[in-house]
Amino acid sequence: MSAQVKIEGLSLAYGAGETAVLALDRITLTSDRGQVLGLVGESGSGKSTLGFALGRLLPQGVRPTEGRVEICGLDVWNAEIRALRALRRKRLRFIFQDPVSSLDPTRRIGRQIAEAVDPVADRAALLSIMDEVGLHDHDRVLSAWPHQLSGGMAQRVAIAIALIAEPDVIVADEATSALDASVRARILALLRERAKARGITLWLLSHDLHAVRRYCDRVAVMYAGRIVEEGPLPAVFDAPAHPYTAALLAATPGLERPGETLPTIPGTVKPHRRAAVDCAFAARCAHARPDRCRTERPEPLSVGTGRSVLCHFPLLKQGTP
Repeated sequence: MSAQVKIEGLSLAYGAGETAVLALDRITLTSDRGQVLGLVGESGSGKSTLGFALGRLLPQGVRPTEGRVEICGLDVWNAEIRALRALRRKRLRFIFQDPVSSLDPTRRIGRQIAEAVDPVADRAALLSIMDEVGLHDHDRVLSAWPHQLSGGMAQRVAIAIALIAEPDVIVADEATSALDASVRARILALLRERAKARGITLWLLSHDLHAVRRYCDRVAVMYAGRIVEEGPLPAVFDAPAHPYTAALLAATPGLERPGETLPTIPGTVKPHRRAAVDCAFAARCAHARPDRCRTERPEPLSVGTGRSVLCHFPLLKQGTP
């Protein structure tokens, strides 16, 4: 089975010259049909940049400095604009964190949903999806302007538009952040069910590690523009091999005991101007060894079936290197 998402050695920077900030640093990642991938990491790790790079949705003038992105066989960053538009319309859909800004303020919701699919879905199918995402007042929602919707309703509209199009790939960037907890769980379950039933590759970009654990098959952990660990979700979350993954999981709210203070990761993610020549996490890592971690860039190391870690001294199950 060929991968629907294929990224090879992708590097991408914002700006130019001495002020450039390297947002992605030699990313390599694939996702197969029907796979639900969670992309996690602190703010500034590069999750959204990587997600938007799949559809060439980054600011004008921002282009990869090396590598390639292939979606359903199309070389996205070298494709002609007509092919790129066809990809975005028929095969690749995004659900953005800010749903209101993703909707056209000059068109009613019904028209925007109708234009999302080609050919236009029959009304019964449309109303069924609206019900599934909790938009039961069909006529009012379809006749509304985007500014007349609450943030939660707008987010459900964006999810309905992505699903009615029946794409091959969906990228959901904090797609349920505006929803109540009970609605959020139902929507995430719906997205996963559709991905499995229709063979959709689904990316969930999220800070909610509990949701990622529950709904994803695989997880990619990002730090400073690099994927530091990637593999089957149970293996990564139950026995993290990278010190950053272990620290990120330990700091997850909800895992602490009554009266216990959650541990924090000291320091912050520092922007890089060029490809890292050392381990990007070394300055914050309690297990770093100066003779190697601060002088030598790690390469992906296999630590199990379908699992890799970007670390010179991966953790053992006991949590020690």
